[in-house]
Amino acid sequence: MSKLKKEFKLIDVFAISTGAMISSGLFVLPGMAYSVAGPAMILAYLVAGLMYIPAMLSYAELSTAMPRSGGSYFFVDRSMGPIPGTIGGMSEWLSLILKSSFALIGIGAFATIFFPGMAEIHIKLIATAFCVFFVILNIHGVKEAGKLQVALVIGLIVILVLYVVEGFSKLDPMNFSPFMPQGKLSILSAAGLVYISFAGLTKVVNMGEEIKNPGRNIPLGMALAFITVIIIYVLVTIVTVGIVPGSELSGNLAPLALGGKKMMGTFGEILITVAALFAFATTANAGIMAASRTPVSMSRDGHLPTFLHKIHPKYHTPRNAILLTGTIMIAFILLLDIRTFVKTASVVMLILLTMICIAVIVMRESKLYNYKPIFRSPFYPYVQIIGILAYSYLLLTIGVKPLVMTAILLFAGFIWYWIYARIRINRESALVHVIERFMDTKYDRDLAQEKLATELKEIVKERDEVVEDLLDRLVTNATAIELEDGITRDEFFKLVSEQFADRYQIEARELFEHLQKREAESTSEILPGLAIPHIIIDGKCEFSLLMARSKEGIDFSPGMKPAHAIFVFIGTKEMRSLYLRSLVAITEIAQQKDFEEFWRNARDEEELRNIILMGERKRVHMINCLHCPEDALFEEKKYCPIYYDEEGKVNRGKGETGS
Repeated sequence: MSKLKKEFKLIDVFAISTGAMISSGLFVLPGMAYSVAGPAMILAYLVAGLMYIPAMLSYAELSTAMPRSGGSYFFVDRSMGPIPGTIGGMSEWLSLILKSSFALIGIGAFATIFFPGMAEIHIKLIATAFCVFFVILNIHGVKEAGKLQVALVIGLIVILVLYVVEGFSKLDPMNFSPFMPQGKLSILSAAGLVYISFAGLTKVVNMGEEIKNPGRNIPLGMALAFITVIIIYVLVTIVTVGIVPGSELSGNLAPLALGGKKMMGTFGEILITVAALFAFATTANAGIMAASRTPVSMSRDGHLPTFLHKIHPKYHTPRNAILLTGTIMIAFILLLDIRTFVKTASVVMLILLTMICIAVIVMRESKLYNYKPIFRSPFYPYVQIIGILAYSYLLLTIGVKPLVMTAILLFAGFIWYWIYARIRINRESALVHVIERFMDTKYDRDLAQEKLATELKEIVKERDEVVEDLLDRLVTNATAIELEDGITRDEFFKLVSEQFADRYQIEARELFEHLQKREAESTSEILPGLAIPHIIIDGKCEFSLLMARSKEGIDFSPGMKPAHAIFVFIGTKEMRSLYLRSLVAITEIAQQKDFEEFWRNARDEEELRNIILMGERKRVHMINCLHCPEDALFEEKKYCPIYYDEEGKVNRGKGETGS
């Protein structure tokens, strides 16, 4: 799979999220919101921000578990399946394109303040020119695009801070009375109008694959951006209401420019216009970055043609996806009335937010062990349920026409899936695991299917930069036994002895006696439900593992809980240090939350192995040992008599034994 280079740091995540939020929501909508709720529209921004929290928390959890390009598409596809994935992905892509196109037109519209005589075609040509600039910038590298985003956002925040500081000294208290001329419910109506002001917050998850340390930087960057923007919105709207009379503010499409002119004359108007241009530029730049990653992810999965996920060999960017995204944006700018489609884009976004909240519930309830988000949404599932209800309410307030257009868009996505993607995709989703759990059944699967658990494992390994160690090698090569019916301890020992007898050319009876003798000395059940028997055999550099699961449980010691997880180690005398390290590692994993539930409910041997392979534990560096079998690995040079050093040369260590 072609991979994108990790370039974004915390400051970039913050700048992309912040810049994607501050545009028309601040520079256009306050006047419209004032006409709905009067001065109380200040609270409407606060309420709208609170309504976005469920989506932010859900995105943060999913993106730290699955930091992949595509954002909403990838999460919906992996949680609910390829049909919702195709429909959601296509819809999200077009929604981001429409929003970004609208931001570019905003640049052209605000330019009319400097050049009042411009016709509509001139506005569209300016928007097209900026689109071409941002496309070229994004192709030449996300680092360059990120640097520009950071610079523009800093400039934007500085200007808005100056606006607030200057304005607070000139507030007219009379402008705030009456505070709720249309009643308390008008705040909710205004919140429904301005909620889109926060829609850019989660765009950054589309670049999850390109973010360094995503488990920390994505949730922290979004949280910092959210807090910063909501403070800016509230303070800026307070100042705007306080210095602009309501008769002039109501319905005004450039309320901040009007406020700047009231405070500082023409200079203030120009200053705010520059801030608006910065804001629309950051939204457009972030939009192109985010939108172009959706076709990359969909192309990898077979939903779209393969050329869209090709990565430029020099710039490490998805050139084809960026070019296609930019081309569609230019077509929309020149040929369509973008304003007509913005509400449709808002409807699509609300549907996606609802699906993201559902996706968290599906992923959690699937009980997939490899679903390991670093950030977990608090108050689950109540936060997600509140989000689903809130976004459903907002959908009902938008109007019939956008809903009809959205239905057409979703139907078009389904047709594309049926014609193109259906024959190219054979992948399971977490929803299948949820159905299995609640229906207490298992579906037959085609061996060619890509298992979600395996994919999640690879994502987590890449995210956490996991390096294979000795226990990984042991578990991967271990014999696994499934014990459906309850058996006694001695019956289990006989079964283990037969498994090891042929491999080590030892009589099964002899191994059985070794196991019985070792158990007589002290029980191998070291934790309730966990037993780790160990026997020593003659020979040199031999060490292996057998894993067993007993759903009924095996009684290893009177008075103790039956063991459901059993790990049997067999090795030569000099391997004791390796046994002790493995013992500690497995014990550490077994003490983690929900280990027993996952172990008992794993569907097959592969899932049993994954529970150990993906368990959180200390990992130890290994080297190849010449004294040991060809593929054997050893933990530390000091134990190994003959080993390869970092330059590939043969050396002799201080230790007496190999692995």
